[in-house]
Amino acid sequence: MFDRTSRYFGVPTAQLTDHRGRTVQIVLVPDAPRQQLRGEHLRRQGQRLDHLAGFYLADPHGYWRISELADVMHPEALSEANAIPIPVTR
Repeated sequence: MFDRTSRYFGVPTAQLTDHRGRTVQIVLVPDAPRQQLRGEHLRRQGQRLDHLAGFYLADPHGYWRISELADVMHPEALSEANAIPIPVTR
C-alpha cells in the first residue's frame, strides 16, 4: 500500500464507520521513529526540507524524518527556522 521509505509502511490499518454509515479503512498513527541527531543545518534562502532530506538522507521523501526530529507536526512549522536538525542516516 505504501512505499518502503514511507513512515506508514507496515503500519496497521483499521476499519471504521463514518457519520454517513460507510465503512472506511484508516491507517493508524505510527510511533515516532527513534532517531539520533547528526547535526544541524543552517538554512539558506530557498532551501526546502525535501532538498535537505535528499542531500543528507538520500531520500527527498524523508523530509518527515526531519520534522519528527524537530518535534513539529507540520513541516511548514520549520519554514522560518534558521537551524534545522538533521537525523543520522539509517
